[in-house]
Amino acid sequence: MSEKEEIVIVGAGIIGVCTAYYLLNHPKFDPKKHHITIIEAVRAAGGASGKAGGLLALWAFPSQIVPMSFALHEKLADKYNGAVEWGYRRVSTVSVEGNLMKTGPAPLGRKVAGRAPTHSSEKGPDVDLPEDLDWIRPEVIDSWSHLGGTDSTAQVHPFKFTTFILKKVLESGHATLVLGSVKRVNTRLNDDDEEEAISVTYTASPGDERTIAASKVVLAVGPWTSKLLPTCPISGLRAHSITIVPTKPTTAYGIFTELRVSRNRYVSPEIYARKDEIYVCGEGDSLPVPENTDAVEVERERCDELFKWAGDLSHQLKNGKVLKRQACYLPVVDVPSCTGPLIGETTTLNLFLASGHSCWGINNAPGTGLLIAELLLDGEATSADISQFDPKLYFDSSEL
Repeated sequence: MSEKEEIVIVGAGIIGVCTAYYLLNHPKFDPKKHHITIIEAVRAAGGASGKAGGLLALWAFPSQIVPMSFALHEKLADKYNGAVEWGYRRVSTVSVEGNLMKTGPAPLGRKVAGRAPTHSSEKGPDVDLPEDLDWIRPEVIDSWSHLGGTDSTAQVHPFKFTTFILKKVLESGHATLVLGSVKRVNTRLNDDDEEEAISVTYTASPGDERTIAASKVVLAVGPWTSKLLPTCPISGLRAHSITIVPTKPTTAYGIFTELRVSRNRYVSPEIYARKDEIYVCGEGDSLPVPENTDAVEVERERCDELFKWAGDLSHQLKNGKVLKRQACYLPVVDVPSCTGPLIGETTTLNLFLASGHSCWGINNAPGTGLLIAELLLDGEATSADISQFDPKLYFDSSEL
């Protein structure tokens, strides 16, 4: 091991796992010369990589990465039977505006005190929803618009995708997963008086601090980036979500909403129909990023609100069963001129960053992994122009 070039990836979320996968599949990766170590604080896909919605869209951002990454998702699904392994499928997406104050005392199809099913007498405008979107109550919808069809939109189950790709990485025999909390990236001045990363120190258990030598280090820790790079302009946005088993199967749709829930309040939950469940997420809030993914606070009332709004919008969801109540942090780049992500080598030699993907981390993970693999083994990214996402443009990593 000591004779090989050790590539250390910090973070076993979808970005770190995809980076390891494309490194292993790069033509210049030589098992005789290279080895990969992934260090994860708690568990693989413990954050947004296991709790996000999983929408993939050609109209996502940034445009420099999206087309390539969208195509890579399809290639991976074709290669590994992603339809079965991680729920990959094409979907349609719409945006709806509605008024949930119009909801009647009992939902359509539900018996009350032994009487026949009741219907709300209040109707919205004459809004013709897509014929196959029959699990949304048309009477509460004021308007809708088409965002994308199956030619431009797809979905994956993020947790299943991340853990499947990680399994393939570990099966190669050329990568190791280590559980431990990274405390610091160690550096030194080289012969040219330039700072370079040389090792990573982590705590495997309380009082058990270890250091692993590294030829290159990739930080793929999302909203936890600034805990290791204090000057990095990446923060976390907490978002709550729930998953619901509907009373009967629903069609494949992603739904963006703008819903009136009271005289002065509008909400915008997003709803994604998966093969066997419905995913509903709410708007984010800014709270300090906790120590690790297990320490993320989940507010039950936030999740209960999501369930109520989803139920007011759909009878199949109102009477459905809530499977999970959860929250995660999305990594956001706090630079007005940059939407993110930040991908590339920092001002510290051999220290690379792959973070700040906001809500499109699942969408752009394969593309990011391929680009980082090219940077590490070719010395440049050739699959996309990511010059404007160069970390060196936005912060100095020397203050480790």
